Amino acid sequence: MTFSINEFYEKIKDFPWIDVEYPTHKYAIEVVTGQRVACKWEKLSCERHLRDLLRQNTDEFPYVFDLTRSNLIFNWFSKRCTHVKGIFAGQPIELVSFQQYDLGCLFGWVHRETGYRRFKYSYNKISRGHAKSTVQSGIATFGMVGDCYYPPFQPELREFEMSPNVYCAGYDRKQAKIVWKDACTMAKKSPKIDKELEVKKTYVTNRKREGELEALSKDTDNKDGFSVCIAIIDEYHKWKSSEVYETIKSAFGKRPQELINVITTAGINAENSPCKIEEETCKKILEGHIPNMENYFVIIRELDKDDNPHDMSVWPKAAPMLNEVANGNEYAKILAEQIKSDHDLAYGSNDYGKIREFLTKRCDLWQNDSENMFLDGLMDKFKSLAVSREEFLKLTKGRECIAGIDLSKATDLTATAYLFRLEDGRYAFTAHGYIAEDKAAKHERTDRVPYMHWANEGWCTLTPGGVVDYTYLINDILDVNKKYDWKVREVAYDPYSAEYCTQDLYKKGITRVEVPQRVSYLSEATKLFKHLIIEGNLVHDGSPLFIWCASNAVITTDHQENIMLSKKDRNDTQRIDLLAASINALSRGMSVLRPKRSIIYVPTRRKKGVSN
Repeated sequence: MTFSINEFYEKIKDFPWIDVEYPTHKYAIEVVTGQRVACKWEKLSCERHLRDLLRQNTDEFPYVFDLTRSNLIFNWFSKRCTHVKGIFAGQPIELVSFQQYDLGCLFGWVHRETGYRRFKYSYNKISRGHAKSTVQSGIATFGMVGDCYYPPFQPELREFEMSPNVYCAGYDRKQAKIVWKDACTMAKKSPKIDKELEVKKTYVTNRKREGELEALSKDTDNKDGFSVCIAIIDEYHKWKSSEVYETIKSAFGKRPQELINVITTAGINAENSPCKIEEETCKKILEGHIPNMENYFVIIRELDKDDNPHDMSVWPKAAPMLNEVANGNEYAKILAEQIKSDHDLAYGSNDYGKIREFLTKRCDLWQNDSENMFLDGLMDKFKSLAVSREEFLKLTKGRECIAGIDLSKATDLTATAYLFRLEDGRYAFTAHGYIAEDKAAKHERTDRVPYMHWANEGWCTLTPGGVVDYTYLINDILDVNKKYDWKVREVAYDPYSAEYCTQDLYKKGITRVEVPQRVSYLSEATKLFKHLIIEGNLVHDGSPLFIWCASNAVITTDHQENIMLSKKDRNDTQRIDLLAASINALSRGMSVLRPKRSIIYVPTRRKKGVSN
């Protein structure tokens, strides 16, 4: 989608009251016309803003840009807020052009009748060094004191929220308190704010209208049942799940102009980060692929796909402050030197970690988390080895297989996997998930994957009730012979969790084999799985749930270089269950399933006294 700036200037004649010199509009015009260095996504955001100016106050677009509302937030910063950190601590905050665009859009667009803010959601990605925490702290104090609503262009009719609730949210308590502490400091250091707010030990309150400014995280008790005026999601790229975000979102509907404001840089877990998933949605909004998302403000600043990170001229795409160097901005000059120093240090050291840090924090480019990732660099290859379910059933019809089981907590994802050896020596895998029906919606929010859709597609089963009913898993194993003409030779299972539930299989004459969940026992199967992908000697049925689980796995290594699958965090929502079940099956299948022509695989374990 492209926007003709000439078309804009031609049509603006019909709207003489649109001031093209107003900071928010001027910035957008400069970006679209190429006067400012900007990436594709920032250009699309600015095009959207200019296009909305032309279609405002219509039946299809019942919003208007109210300069009095955007001026409220501008004046809040310039007249009341001071810097709390760095060399400018204590000095008044002077918003620069890109900040006037971001804040102007976010607070200036209102409903033409009610005056309520247009945007309920905001996603703002910008590189390190742009005073993100300071700006968010200012927004937090504004939410407690200055935020209001009134019919457009009638500030004399303004109304304030009684008992305003503002939350500084982070994944854990420590992170959540970063913006909150800065907001407390700002309230204390700014005399005009200090008169209105009282800073207590764990929260800040409005002296006249009460309410609370609090830190919020997954560790916070009693997150349910609260109401939200403004919620600030700080450094979303660090979040391991969207649980807190979804909790805040579920509280919407109690205030007239709620806002979730996400501020972040890029991160290293591009495959599974809830932030990256949210960003992909936001990019679709900017491209116009998701209609009816008028309440979501998006501004993304990053290097474009083909940009050279060594080229200093493209750095302002991720770091818009650098565009202010030409205007003599002192901080912009300091930031430019810092970015140049970080670049030279990263690439001069040839340290991949430092290079990755530069690309994420300074270029704002997502990186795959290669630190101990099981399939680092192999996910595309793994996906390419998929065949259709129809083709998979043809390949495996009439064959014997090993079934693997991985049982999780009764309310979480549980899995079975089936392993076959084909005539050409390839290993064929399919895996299936089970999740409690009553918990599926919750897990969709926290895990950020479409369990219910996958269930409809046949990739997993929703068992009735609030816990996983293992009888569904057992019955499926017993039924595959009749349903698919598979011959289950053994069931490989974790003795710690599956002993009891597999008794029915034993009674039906199916051999059960314990698979100890020890690194020394599982290492060769885990290594073989990866080797099969590298060599192209693995085939699967393309299950998106299986692929997702494979993308989440990391490895642990012992002193003998044995490896074992693991999750990044025992409490995270990046599940690996279907892959774990597959490894359980492979630990048996690599020795008991023999095709006519075998794949040669040399184990890494060395025999005593033998050298290579």
